[in-house]
Amino acid sequence: MAAIWRSRHSRKFLQSSPSLSSSLSLFFPLSNPNPIPKPNPNPTSSPIKSFERTYFDYQSSRENLSCFSRENFKFGQCGSICRFGAGISTSSSGVAEKDDEDRRRDDGGGERPKVQDLSWIDLYLPKQARPYARLARLDKPIGTWLLAWPCMWSITLAANPGHFPDIKMLALFGTGALLLRGAGCTVNDLLDQDIDPKVERTKLRPIASGILTPFQGLSFLGFQLLLGLGILLQLNNYSRILGASSLLLVFSYPLMKRLTFWPQAYLGLTFNWGALLGWSAVRGSLDPAIVFPLYISGVCWTLVYDTIYAHQDKEDDLKVGVKSTALRFGDSTKEWLSGFGIACISSLALSGFNANLGWPYYVALMAASGHLTWQIWTVDLSCRADCNRKFVSNKWFGAIVFGGILLGKLSS
Repeated sequence: MAAIWRSRHSRKFLQSSPSLSSSLSLFFPLSNPNPIPKPNPNPTSSPIKSFERTYFDYQSSRENLSCFSRENFKFGQCGSICRFGAGISTSSSGVAEKDDEDRRRDDGGGERPKVQDLSWIDLYLPKQARPYARLARLDKPIGTWLLAWPCMWSITLAANPGHFPDIKMLALFGTGALLLRGAGCTVNDLLDQDIDPKVERTKLRPIASGILTPFQGLSFLGFQLLLGLGILLQLNNYSRILGASSLLLVFSYPLMKRLTFWPQAYLGLTFNWGALLGWSAVRGSLDPAIVFPLYISGVCWTLVYDTIYAHQDKEDDLKVGVKSTALRFGDSTKEWLSGFGIACISSLALSGFNANLGWPYYVALMAASGHLTWQIWTVDLSCRADCNRKFVSNKWFGAIVFGGILLGKLSS
């Protein structure tokens, strides 16, 4: 009786709701456009079963729509990055395949997404300014940290014993690191505009993707260098000359990957110039016994983190024909990085000894060496995601060394 009542009332409901019938027809095809079902000549198929199939087809269509909305806005592996879906699937099986594919990408396997991650740039900046912010990598501050830490180390070493470093000088160099790093990225993208479209990780950069023209990039570079000049002019004459000389390294670095398997070493010479400049900005000259070991330690540190970073692109680098220490070291990468890590810590110890730093500095060096050891021996060089995580973690290595120098200076 309950089944007969449900069938009778479902037919009345469909008859009284033609709009619902037409809406249902959008989600599944009906063999008869008339919303009122005709009697089924097959006695084994009842109207009740026909309505149940119709109802469940409708529910399935709703699930497909919800899958579509989830696919277009979903969270990445870390839960902090929201990115657009790479495509639209019209079936639940297609959505499942896309989800499996994205999970493989998050785990480091397969190709990376061909879409760009959403960041604060997309949320807060005007549309016209977004490509320039991406060109300067303002959404990826790790490069600024890696450029700023050697400056902070040197400024703190140059402080008088028992005193804090000059806060104004720290802020000045922090701003300079942000500007110079952005200018370096712009130079890199201008010189690599023929390579970046062929590399999966870089093909969506503003110049490579055609969002910005090379002339627009060159104009933006002039603006960045003009702001950097304003920072440089606030230093003493010795530091102005020393700082301006670093531009030769900045402009020539992007060419090194075409010439040598050691572009990471050249990046180390460029990125750690602040180890020299920070001391001279405070003291007006250089003390080779302190700043040269500090500079060498920074170069070795860069060889560690940027070789790990380069392992993300080694397949693309082989296809394009560019070189890197990741390709040079191959399966012996961890042994090479261990040697550079030992050289980094040893040079930091020598610099601190010549600067008469107190015992807290050496405790911090032990912690920093533990961090480097963890990076080198736990990184999965075949996993892009893990290489990137270890690379980004180097901001904490720089912070540990800075804290050690500060405490060692205060206790000396």
